[in-house]
Amino acid sequence: MHTVVERELELKLVLSPERRIPVPARLGYLTDDPYAVHVTFHIDTEHPVYWTFARDLLVEGVFRPCGQGDVRVWPTKCEGRSVVLMALISPDGDALLEAPAAAVSAWLERTLRVVPPGTEEEQLGLDDELAQLLAQ
Repeated sequence: MHTVVERELELKLVLSPERRIPVPARLGYLTDDPYAVHVTFHIDTEHPVYWTFARDLLVEGVFRPCGQGDVRVWPTKCEGRSVVLMALISPDGDALLEAPAAAVSAWLERTLRVVPPGTEEEQLGLDDELAQLLAQ
């Protein structure tokens, strides 16, 4: 049986240093995809926007700048609050999103309790499947 760990929260889309707009989002973690986190953005379009990237990237990004390429994550302060910034780059455009650090950290802790770091491979059941293949 697989477990899903979700958290609804409001992110801010950073348009300029002075201008941010709220973006409702859902953080999702599925034990049958144990290395990844899924972020669903509910923007003013017909369909939500989905991003998937490594859970390790978000875990590290809460503490220090990390990532390269399409996804970069780093902690900072904004108006005295601890936030996590996520820079997402795609062929359709770039986005800088700000998330409340406490909410992201609490959700990540829940995912780490469900699948502790280093045990992700066990969730995939590859050993069982390989044993079945070899037995045939």
